[in-house]
Amino acid sequence: MSISLKGDQPFENIPSVKAKALRINLNEHIYGTFAEIGAGQEVARHFFRSGGASGTIAKTMSAYDKAFSDAIYGEEPDNRYVSESRLKKMLSHEVNLLESRMDRKEHPNKMFFTYANTVATIDFAKKYRGHGWMGIKFQTDSSEDYSEILIHVRFNLFEARAQQEALGLMGLNLIYGAYYKHNEPRKLLKYLYDHLDPGAIEIDTVNFSGPLFKDVDNRVMSLELVKNGMTEAVMFGPDGNNILPARVLYKKNILAIRGSFRPVTKVNEDMFDKSIEIMSHEQDFDENKHLTVFEITLSNLKTSNGDVNELDFIHRATLLCSLGLTVMITNFKEYYRLAEYFSNYTQEKIVLTMGVNNLVEIFDEKYYSHLSGGILEAFGKLFYKNLRIFLYPMKVNGDIINSNNLHVAPRMKNLYKFFKFNNKVIDIFGFDKNLLDIYSQKVLQMIKNNEEGWEKMIPKKVTKLIKEKKLFGFKEL
Repeated sequence: MSISLKGDQPFENIPSVKAKALRINLNEHIYGTFAEIGAGQEVARHFFRSGGASGTIAKTMSAYDKAFSDAIYGEEPDNRYVSESRLKKMLSHEVNLLESRMDRKEHPNKMFFTYANTVATIDFAKKYRGHGWMGIKFQTDSSEDYSEILIHVRFNLFEARAQQEALGLMGLNLIYGAYYKHNEPRKLLKYLYDHLDPGAIEIDTVNFSGPLFKDVDNRVMSLELVKNGMTEAVMFGPDGNNILPARVLYKKNILAIRGSFRPVTKVNEDMFDKSIEIMSHEQDFDENKHLTVFEITLSNLKTSNGDVNELDFIHRATLLCSLGLTVMITNFKEYYRLAEYFSNYTQEKIVLTMGVNNLVEIFDEKYYSHLSGGILEAFGKLFYKNLRIFLYPMKVNGDIINSNNLHVAPRMKNLYKFFKFNNKVIDIFGFDKNLLDIYSQKVLQMIKNNEEGWEKMIPKKVTKLIKEKKLFGFKEL
């Protein structure tokens, strides 16, 4: 016989912290361990304080000392202990202990779980805010395999104790959500902030896996984080799983290409190829230290009524991932915010590849009225020492427009000249002039209308996928 936890009735209002912990504790079938490193046992204490924990908690531990932690979970090759790798080892180790020490014949109805976190709170000098990984490996049916939720958080509070308390609340919400909101993963994400100030803690990576989440697309969950204001930027790799921006951007030379990619066209492909060609000819180019990011802004995903068309987003993401690309979704409408974000993680070279129309917009003062320093403040962040713009030309009335003949507002001419003559704006040459007549909106309309010729405007692999998966409204004639 197995016991199952399905479709539990929600509370009418947000349950209190004590009510959440007590509901877990009073469920005789939920049983597990807590393993917390770096910020004390902040999550476990909520369950002890609420009462009735003896039937729920098998063990709590804090392997705080590095040597002791290594003896339990093994060493980390890169010597980084606040990491996803460490978290996964902790979860697997503790679940294996539960399974080996608790005889299923004697406890056929127990639904095991392990909650773990590995965290670094703010340092004494308050130079580094702190961050951490937390996750839960759990069952909602004693006969089923385990499901897993992993999240990465960044602290925005300036006191270690406040960070610890925020961690404790979010950990409690995660465990509660895993058991009582797993069938609504979008709501589960929102409920992680129950009883928390949204500005206290940021979630910038989340991944769901296992049988309970077999239908969950982690790219959509990533999008939810940005939509809900839980973070301003998320990334996912070619496999569709979310990745921690700080980890992949750290000390990398970055090439970022912003676009709608609706769909990816030969123009996008050429922008990428020509940019890589320029960078690869530079003396200090190192492919192992390079990362290319295809960025889509949240505003670019919104429809005319302000909603996000998720099916359309998935179509774009599917195509980009199929090309082996790393994708970034941001809430950075202005380029200077994107540049500022990258500079938080790397002091190496940053290249933004863009079209002429995008560069002209950058020099439009109306986008910086909200800044006390106006456009000069924005440009101080945009054109920091290692950032350059690779400029892809455009065709206007048969003329090729590049950095030498584009027009900015009269007030901006001297500012533009300053950046151009300091080699911050570099023209892309060697392009195919025929590609300048390709526009993604035109291609999209041709696909929807079953017009001939759109296949010539996009990469072959993209064409094949659009037809196979019936993307962007494609229909067989």
